[in-house]
Amino acid sequence: MNSKPEKLLVLLVDFITINLTWLVYYYIRVESGLFAIFTRPDFLLTLPAIYFYWLLIFTFVGMYRTWFARSRFDELTTLFKASFVGIFILFFLIFYDDMIHGQSAGNRYLIFLYWSIFLVFVGSGRLFVRSLQRYLLIKGVGRRNALIIGYNPKAFNIQRTITNYRGLGLDPVGYVAVKEENIGKEYDGVKVYDTFENINKVIDKLDVKEIILALEKHEDDVLISVISKCEDKQVGLKIVPDLYEIISGQARTNQIYGFPLIDIMPQLMPEWEKKLKRIIDIFISLLILVITLPVTIITAIAIKLDSKGPVFFLQERMGQNGKVFKVIKFRSMIDNAEAYSGPVWSHKDDPRITKVGKFIRKVRIDEIPQMINVLKGEMSLVGPRPERPYFVEKLTKEIPLYKRRLRVRPGVTGWAQVKHKYDETIDDVKTKLRFDLFYIENMSLRMDFKILFRTIFVVLSGRGHFE
Repeated sequence: MNSKPEKLLVLLVDFITINLTWLVYYYIRVESGLFAIFTRPDFLLTLPAIYFYWLLIFTFVGMYRTWFARSRFDELTTLFKASFVGIFILFFLIFYDDMIHGQSAGNRYLIFLYWSIFLVFVGSGRLFVRSLQRYLLIKGVGRRNALIIGYNPKAFNIQRTITNYRGLGLDPVGYVAVKEENIGKEYDGVKVYDTFENINKVIDKLDVKEIILALEKHEDDVLISVISKCEDKQVGLKIVPDLYEIISGQARTNQIYGFPLIDIMPQLMPEWEKKLKRIIDIFISLLILVITLPVTIITAIAIKLDSKGPVFFLQERMGQNGKVFKVIKFRSMIDNAEAYSGPVWSHKDDPRITKVGKFIRKVRIDEIPQMINVLKGEMSLVGPRPERPYFVEKLTKEIPLYKRRLRVRPGVTGWAQVKHKYDETIDDVKTKLRFDLFYIENMSLRMDFKILFRTIFVVLSGRGHFE
């Protein structure tokens, strides 16, 4: 089932069931005469307001993301959580309104009657969509080709599981082996096409959409290599974990009919948090630009008086998904500094830094214009620092997983900036990469606020680096 028609079907079913819920509740609450009413609400006015309220909540929670072969139990669990939040908000809005108008408290508990009807109607609609999706997948519509990495008993077990449960929507179409000696072998009609070194060719040849790594314990280097090679491929990556990882709680697993799988570096931040993160970015960046306007004017004058060249320094950086943009900063070095040195990382006592530049770097004033990048959506307040394309290409060859940083919007500050110093050596870059990957794995609004507060401390203490 294609993702776009699926999403449209979910939207249509939600539209029908949410409005039907309100119709039934309105009849029971207003038309039936079973309950006292103080004011008679207009049905046609409240209907679209209620629908768009739930549409907003469902969007924030991520209920309109495409969930390939999502289980019906997971669907109902997510619906319950989302509706609980929505009903909680409505209850306190009604409570506040009753207090203002001095109305009886009893009727506000009817909101739980509405919630019950809502769960039945909307839940039934969602079950219908997922059941239809599962039926179509079993019949062969919208299925995905799966490639298994490894040729061992663990891999054979996964193949049998996928083949036996067609509701998953996955077809094992081939193996990629670790050892060359296994090329050409078959297990239950599925052939070993090549080794992991040539995985990209196999992905293109077989039109693979899902990759399942069933590796032995000593094959960690293969794992790193496969992840790195698949960076630019639109494929899902899952690992069959070791039993120790499962029982020790070190692995965050999904279940394929009782068979645990780990999503490799999944996007952990829920959809609603992503949207709220963007709203916060816009609000805070705009606020900073307005509040610091006098500082901006004074800094601009000081830069012009101190040295020749423009006030602002624009430099190409690589952003989310490899998109190149120009980062905006106050110029803190001599004009056209890299004409003398070529592309190099700056360091603490860089001789190219001007007198004014040294001061504005120390107090982080040079970062203020980047709020324009944040407003434009090229950057976020928090995220991995954007690097120059020259260094991205260079470091990608030397450091596995470096391009993982490009999966998220770069930030003005980040976990690496508050935890580490200047990038002066390749070891510094590797250390910062570990911090960046930790952030990507654990992205949340809570962590963003933690980093922002730490950034304030770093700025006040004069530590850290935001190049």
